[in-house]
Amino acid sequence: MGHWNRLDEIIARAEQLVLAIMLSAMILVAFLQIMLRNFFATGLSWGDPLVRYLVVWAGFAGAALATREAKHIKIDVFSRWVPGLGNRIIQMITNLFSFFICGLLTYAALVFIKNEAQIGGATFFEIPTWIPQLIIPISFGLMTLRFGFCALANFFNILNPDEHHGKI
Repeated sequence: MGHWNRLDEIIARAEQLVLAIMLSAMILVAFLQIMLRNFFATGLSWGDPLVRYLVVWAGFAGAALATREAKHIKIDVFSRWVPGLGNRIIQMITNLFSFFICGLLTYAALVFIKNEAQIGGATFFEIPTWIPQLIIPISFGLMTLRFGFCALANFFNILNPDEHHGKI
């Protein structure tokens, strides 16, 4: 599991860097668009589509990062009332369910990308439309891995609750 922790840390740092760059670019392009429209009655033809794609990328990359930090949305009504072993089992089931759903969404996103590539079409700068949409299967794939490793950590915690298993 130590190798996964190191790899996950590298991926998380890359995600944080990409998020910072995307948010900065989003703000800069949106500000530039506002200035150009208000003061020069013009704009960048590629500005609005770029900002839309950056919002999508930031959202999906943020979701993958939130999963790593265990700050994703989850329903944990029962785990608040059930102590000890029962709580650990509920956490494992929740993570397994999330793993399964994210795995299905990863597969669906890959099918979507394949269909988009077959249909063709281009976005700004004649970039094929499926390229900016790659964030969808990438982020769901990362979430699938992270939920799977969390479920595995929960399983080990159930088997040996006295041993500290850390973040997986």
